[in-house]
Amino acid sequence: MPCPAAFLPWLAAQPALPLHPEPDYHHAAEIYGEIAALVEDYPGVIQPECVGESVEGRPIWAFHVRDPGRISHGSMLVFAGIHALEWVPAEIALAWLRVSVTERRAVDLTVIPLLNPDGRARAEADQRAGENRYRRGNAAQVDLNRDFAVYREAEAIWKGVLPGYYHTSPAPLSQPESQALDRLAASRRYDTAVSLHSFGGFLYYPWAGRFARAPDWQEYHRIGRVMQAAMGPHAYRPRQLSRWGFFFRAQGTELDHLYGTYGAWTFLVETTRSGIARFEDRKTYFRWYNPRDPAYHITQGVRLLRALAIEVEADRVERRDPPDGPPDKQ
Repeated sequence: MPCPAAFLPWLAAQPALPLHPEPDYHHAAEIYGEIAALVEDYPGVIQPECVGESVEGRPIWAFHVRDPGRISHGSMLVFAGIHALEWVPAEIALAWLRVSVTERRAVDLTVIPLLNPDGRARAEADQRAGENRYRRGNAAQVDLNRDFAVYREAEAIWKGVLPGYYHTSPAPLSQPESQALDRLAASRRYDTAVSLHSFGGFLYYPWAGRFARAPDWQEYHRIGRVMQAAMGPHAYRPRQLSRWGFFFRAQGTELDHLYGTYGAWTFLVETTRSGIARFEDRKTYFRWYNPRDPAYHITQGVRLLRALAIEVEADRVERRDPPDGPPDKQ
């Protein structure tokens, strides 16, 4: 199915859906409805683009924000919704779009609120039906967080003992959603990128698939500390993802791919520290990732993104060449 020609007519043609049991969260149609109002209210500032289609043919929408009256000092990509049950990241992406069209920094911004629209559609259907199902992947049951081309092969000696820690997708960039993100990154060459997830409370930087330090990890940590300081109380902590735990590696992530292939300063942000607040929450998969009231976490997410945008605007974060010695892409 080809991309729709225009965002607003496509949205107008979508069927109306019934109310859902999480009033503090938007369903996909509601997210796009909020963005449609921004497109109409700020013509020339926010530009929708269909950057690809999902396995089931749903469009993957990106929204480019740029102040036409200012010279850009850099570029920033923010994307969310890789995993079907992680809804706080999409709420942060929506809030960041609202802030960005009014603040209008001298930074070219792209926001993808839902990179995995098929997974999200299934999670929403589960909610409406009152079904408690664990969902992470896309329609092909592939974890997009393991579908990229850099550091797919595990080297840790523990891979034979704990093979589940080192799984990847069938092949690099095997899914249309991952391909869409890769094409966008290749065509626009962003200075920095942020992949929003939940939960965990960390500002992760590369590498994810290797224990070795990235060549400029100290600068990564500096930028992470700037973002941390902007968040205030209960701020997320900057850390190299592969050093989260002694056994842990994440093979084939978007984090390593965007940094290793395109030289974008990339962070994987684990927003919130889970939504489990009551005893019964432990058995509800949706609540693992999504607090009942996401407002505080949305504010925290916007604060860290604003701090990063200010760094880009001040020319303290510029795209660099990919690290010397091309990473393993096998």
